[in-house]
Amino acid sequence: MRHASRPVVVITNLDDATTDLVIAELHDRGVPVVRFDSGDFPALLSFSAHIHRASWEGRLTTTTREMRLEDARSLLYRRPSGFSFPHLSEQDARFAVGQARYGLGGVLASLPDCLYVNHPNRIGDAEFKPAGLAAAVRSGFAMVTNEPAAAREFAKRYGPVLYKPLHVPLYLRDGVSCSVEVAPVAPEEIDDDIAGTAHLLQVIVPKVADIRTTVIGERVFSVRIDSEALDWRTTYGRHTYTVVDTPPDVAAALFAYLKSFGLVFGAFDFALTSDGQWMFLECNPSGQWAWLEKETGLAMISAFADLLERGATS
Repeated sequence: MRHASRPVVVITNLDDATTDLVIAELHDRGVPVVRFDSGDFPALLSFSAHIHRASWEGRLTTTTREMRLEDARSLLYRRPSGFSFPHLSEQDARFAVGQARYGLGGVLASLPDCLYVNHPNRIGDAEFKPAGLAAAVRSGFAMVTNEPAAAREFAKRYGPVLYKPLHVPLYLRDGVSCSVEVAPVAPEEIDDDIAGTAHLLQVIVPKVADIRTTVIGERVFSVRIDSEALDWRTTYGRHTYTVVDTPPDVAAALFAYLKSFGLVFGAFDFALTSDGQWMFLECNPSGQWAWLEKETGLAMISAFADLLERGATS
């Protein structure tokens, strides 16, 4: 019965409503959960770990829970706030963050007999959009650049094109979290400011709808999203959602993609063309999904809890 008493470890930020739903499901099943944010360390979180027979063992303590590291059944890693030492000088804080990341973070990334959803290192690999595009069946030409002339030439040659951010960290404006909208860009709109950092330009795929496919372990959930917007994330209130079957060749490609990065969960976006083709756009290894259950009735929360409750399998 040791497996039944092993906790699910959840590392996330305080305001993660999606994970709240999964934790509630696990609690209803009687599955123990130890939740914390990396930002809790060291004020609200402590640990002690040692190597025993080539595996990490030890203790982790939060304000309300204590667990043995070797007992972790699974670990859900989802957008924690990050280590922070605001009481230290800039130089000392930089040193402390490094020690915390490679110390506590390194131990948590090396737990024995533990299912990671997803492993933090593998998430880091998959969040590089160029790597994701290279791993997927290409849906069109794409360019990553900070050279204005090259960007203008790409837009002229393959237009219409759109601009997409390569990574979207937390960006606050007047205390409100903001998102960068995916938008078309014309050659004449590209000025020398593009030289300031890297940018992703991608050919616009003519589409009749979008599809969000969420893979949770061995389960695949596909939902067609009908929206008037180029970027459906900007108009949630005006969408129509329809559950659709995932073509077998697409499903096989999904699992091959996740396997290539060592992932067990992914939120995939596709453009649906007029002739029924699913054109790959991107995969978010920490993507949102819970709102789709509310809109469609798909049992996604239960599937996520099943995955975490099961833990690692031999």
